[in-house]
Amino acid sequence: MEKKSVFQSAIERGVSRRDFLKMCTALAATMGLEFSQTDKVVNAMETKEKVPVIWLQFQDCTGCSESFIRSSHPTTESVVLDLISLEYSEVLSAASGHQVEEAMEAVIEHYKGKYILATEGSIPEDGIYCMVGGKPANEIYERVAKNALAVIAYGSCSAWGGIAGAKPNPTNAKPVTAFDSGDTPVMIVPGCPPISEVMTGVIAHYLTFGILPELDGFGRPKAFYKHRIHDKCNRRAYFDAGLFVESFDDEASKQGYCLYKVGCKGPTTYNSCMEMRWNGGTSMPILSGNPCIGCSEDGFWDAGSFTERLADIPLPQKIATVDPAVIGGVVTGVATAAVVAHGAATAVKKNIDDKKNTHEDH
Repeated sequence: MEKKSVFQSAIERGVSRRDFLKMCTALAATMGLEFSQTDKVVNAMETKEKVPVIWLQFQDCTGCSESFIRSSHPTTESVVLDLISLEYSEVLSAASGHQVEEAMEAVIEHYKGKYILATEGSIPEDGIYCMVGGKPANEIYERVAKNALAVIAYGSCSAWGGIAGAKPNPTNAKPVTAFDSGDTPVMIVPGCPPISEVMTGVIAHYLTFGILPELDGFGRPKAFYKHRIHDKCNRRAYFDAGLFVESFDDEASKQGYCLYKVGCKGPTTYNSCMEMRWNGGTSMPILSGNPCIGCSEDGFWDAGSFTERLADIPLPQKIATVDPAVIGGVVTGVATAAVVAHGAATAVKKNIDDKKNTHEDH
């Protein structure tokens, strides 16, 4: 495995110096750095070696990999071919079977303590529910993780347990943090899936500064999970005014009122959707008239957004149904309080204005 810097790798692929600098500028912006700090990114990419990455998938839907390959700032090919050396991936590796398994073994042997392990999907407590190459998922994870420089848990399944860990959780699925990784630091990047630029941004941060980004109390990178969706929501003014959508086909929904009453989890969800948006910065759920489902939070699948679980009965016996009366029921009390508060404030203001007008008439 020949060691090359990011810059060398890019030049060999025919990338011009100008395009290389554009990539560095985009990386700096993605990490939330000021433009004046772009030179730090440039210097890091010119001098530091590409970091080997092993990407393991467990109980997942491949959605995180799908999101990753849609990164636009920087582009996926820039990340995979220039920024990192992706040595193992069940989705993106050209090789398969024994060949790709040998590539992973070579990384563990030659780059012990110098490679990054990216994980996708939860891990069942009993390894029989998830076998890769004839080996239980928990054994694979523990072996690869203990020799890694750091672990990046991509997606809510890997970070929290996710959909596989939803009730009744038949495989007893758990997040990767529930399994021993020795002294290897673990950073979680939750979301279903995470935003592609967030996924590439955390890797770029390590390449630039040689350390993982600052983490919050849950192990999430603060740069991308420091604000609630609610804090910067374009519908926040309607929430403060007590103006809510009551159903998806009412006039309020056409006017763009707050989606809190129909199950929006924006007030309790930490993510970068409002700042970075999805699909190359095009849009995000709330901007498209869809409530936030809180996909980056622990237990989001059981929290109830559009639907409320009526009974924890296995699906083969009974299909869970939806009672419209309970949609948004969790937040109705709070929403009603907001409406009452807004009405009271309006009444007080009207009373003051009436007295003022009466005084002026006299």
